[in-house]
Amino acid sequence: MTNIPASMQAIIINGKGGPEVLELRQMLVPAVGPGQILIKVAASGVNRPDVLQRKGLYPAPKGHSELPGLEVAGSVAAVGSGVTRFKEGDRVMALTNGGGYAAYCLADEGVTLPIPAGMNDATAAAIPETFFTVWHNVFERGALKSGEWFVIHGGTSGIGVTAIQLAKAFGARVIATAGSAEKCAACVSLGADRAIDYKQEDFADVIKAETQGKGVDVILDMVGGDYIDKNIRSLADDGRLVNIAYLNGSKAEIDFMRVMLKRLTITGSTLRVRTPAVKAAIARSVEEKALPLVVSGKVKVLIDSTYPLARAADAHARMESSQHIGKIVLVVG
Repeated sequence: MTNIPASMQAIIINGKGGPEVLELRQMLVPAVGPGQILIKVAASGVNRPDVLQRKGLYPAPKGHSELPGLEVAGSVAAVGSGVTRFKEGDRVMALTNGGGYAAYCLADEGVTLPIPAGMNDATAAAIPETFFTVWHNVFERGALKSGEWFVIHGGTSGIGVTAIQLAKAFGARVIATAGSAEKCAACVSLGADRAIDYKQEDFADVIKAETQGKGVDVILDMVGGDYIDKNIRSLADDGRLVNIAYLNGSKAEIDFMRVMLKRLTITGSTLRVRTPAVKAAIARSVEEKALPLVVSGKVKVLIDSTYPLARAADAHARMESSQHIGKIVLVVG
């Protein structure tokens, strides 16, 4: 076993509130258990669920780390009993059950992937949470197919830039919404066929015009609120609405007659509470079908900014400003 210290630097959430409740502390290095990998963290992705957890709106499920951080990249420091794929020293990236804002973090073997040769740690750390989420919700739950119309709300978020590129890579026609001309231009540069500035245009009207009144086949939404009814109106017959977050609230009044008449499917998911087996299955699909597109350069991992671990509060402030285009990453070691 490599020389693992007893303690490490980590970011804790000291209460509930703004970015200032994120504090750097000395913590015990977690002990590796059966089927687990202890990763010496080089970089950790910052995601919206981290912000919600900090505000007290997304508590860690029972048995998960209370520390924020759902994806990391680094090297294997130790492996638990039963681990066969990885050994000490391997460069890996992983989806975690929390704890990523730290010098060491645990991950299950099933959701740990090798970092492709030549990929840096910050890029690798920006992949697991985002790619797992997009793959599962767009291609598995949403069943997006080549030639179909796909809409992503929040096109310049970490989820958005990934969804645009993967949807295009698999032959879909893509519409993205974003909040400025600059962000819309970024969406188009990533492959969107049409970008809608939601502050200047009504996305439902634009979708109707772009599809000659037919509507779109799949919508990935993280906004909710008044978008829910507009999404339903924007879907084509047999369309699928997939919800993964509710920045504008999870409650809405909708007319289910439209759902029935158009044979719509409304679904959604969150990764954190899923079983290890489900997450591992998603990991295999991402490794087989999505990662080769990154390695070939067909899909890019867009990094907006990086911050040292001690400045996690600044990283959260950047995310909440909604000025970012792509992923925000903490550089840990």
